[in-house]
Amino acid sequence: MTIPVRQVRGAERRRRFDLRSTAMFFVLLAIILCVLAFLARTAADMAERRPVWAGILALLATAAALRLRSRRRRLSAGGYAVRAARALEEAADKASGSLAAAPAAGAAASVPAAAPVPVTDFAALDPDGFEQAIAELCELAECREVEVVGGAGDLGADVVARTPDGRRLVIQCKQYCDDNKVGSQDMQRFGGTCFTIHEADVAAVVTTSDFTAPALEYALQCGIVCVNGDGLEAWRRGTGPSPWERAPLGP
Repeated sequence: MTIPVRQVRGAERRRRFDLRSTAMFFVLLAIILCVLAFLARTAADMAERRPVWAGILALLATAAALRLRSRRRRLSAGGYAVRAARALEEAADKASGSLAAAPAAGAAASVPAAAPVPVTDFAALDPDGFEQAIAELCELAECREVEVVGGAGDLGADVVARTPDGRRLVIQCKQYCDDNKVGSQDMQRFGGTCFTIHEADVAAVVTTSDFTAPALEYALQCGIVCVNGDGLEAWRRGTGPSPWERAPLGP
């Protein structure tokens, strides 16, 4: 036979009112209030009888309160200082890591770029490209102040530079085919401007073909260096002299 069990209500499960605990609480509260009232009355009597002592005690109490407050502030400021020191230490570690990586980057940047490789077929270039290739050969030979000045009104100068020994170099570029040689008229036009106008110390005519006999004779009389196709190829490969190495050092 099943005996029904009566469920305990939520209100009955709650803690019942404790009269004894409540009475003790109010008794303690009354005692505390009486003590505070006695202290206040004693302080008032002391202030009336001995105001100086009362003032001193008030000052001491105020100083103690301020000291405790400042101590709390110092503690909080110390915490801030510790956190700031930690942040500075982390920043210093990051900066040292960046400085350690900087020399490697600087070393990579200081590696000189590879020198441009001159072309192998000068005849395949256009006139501007041929002048630029001659200028690159001068740069590879450690000439300074290399400049391509060819164009309309250049008065015969296509490339100007300063040789490694400091002489002013003026080059006229003639990109001719094999059956078209540089003649004496071309040489005379260049000879009339290279020294007087361009103030060349070394004047040279560089061609992909060759020179006629009258042109070579005129160049020899004027002191113009002639570099034909074979001489140009030897200069490019480094097996032959450069134009300024062909020229005499004297005036």
